[in-house]
Amino acid sequence: MLSRFAGALIPAVGRLSVTTDPGAVVAPGSLVVANHTSLADPAVVLAALRGRGVEPVVMAAAGLWRIPVLGAVLTRGGHIRVYRHDRRAARAVDDAAAVLASGRVVLVYAEGGIADRPDSGELPPGPFRSGPARLAALTGAPVVPVGQAGARRVTSGTVPKQVAGLLTAPVRRPRLHVHIGTPLRLSADTKAATAEAHAAVTRAWRTAADHAARSPRPA
Repeated sequence: MLSRFAGALIPAVGRLSVTTDPGAVVAPGSLVVANHTSLADPAVVLAALRGRGVEPVVMAAAGLWRIPVLGAVLTRGGHIRVYRHDRRAARAVDDAAAVLASGRVVLVYAEGGIADRPDSGELPPGPFRSGPARLAALTGAPVVPVGQAGARRVTSGTVPKQVAGLLTAPVRRPRLHVHIGTPLRLSADTKAATAEAHAAVTRAWRTAADHAARSPRPA
């Protein structure tokens, strides 16, 4: 349901284009790791993946479940609550491992949050947390790096600015681009694996940012 909503919403607020590395696929049981720059980018990534026939389970901040309607949608879709700075935080890794074992795809944001910045400019991925690397080591899941650019042109900055951005986006129709990178198997060492995932997502983001700066073809 969340992917269907994103697939309907994003074409209304921007011009989405999608590219992939040669031969890149999102196979069942894959762990998709994407950069996180805006409250709008999960919808952008979900819309792009849905266009490729992929509807992932999302690992998201537990606070989102307190939002009316959205919380019910997240629960119904089997999405995974991530409790930050809480003893329940480890539960998210176990829940995600079970989802991957069932053959579904999991989408995770390794940065763990959005950088506080007032402008709508592009941001490279910030430091990654170790969760995705630990999850990949636990499950053996291939990691698919995904970069998105343009979502900050929909929502960014202060709350009033984000609301204004979302309301005016259907008129402005900002360029949005998602790039899906080549799947990789991470190292067994958590620190090395985290660095590998960060480098791969950064490469995907650079490709997405380059495409977003041009006139895209619709996805």
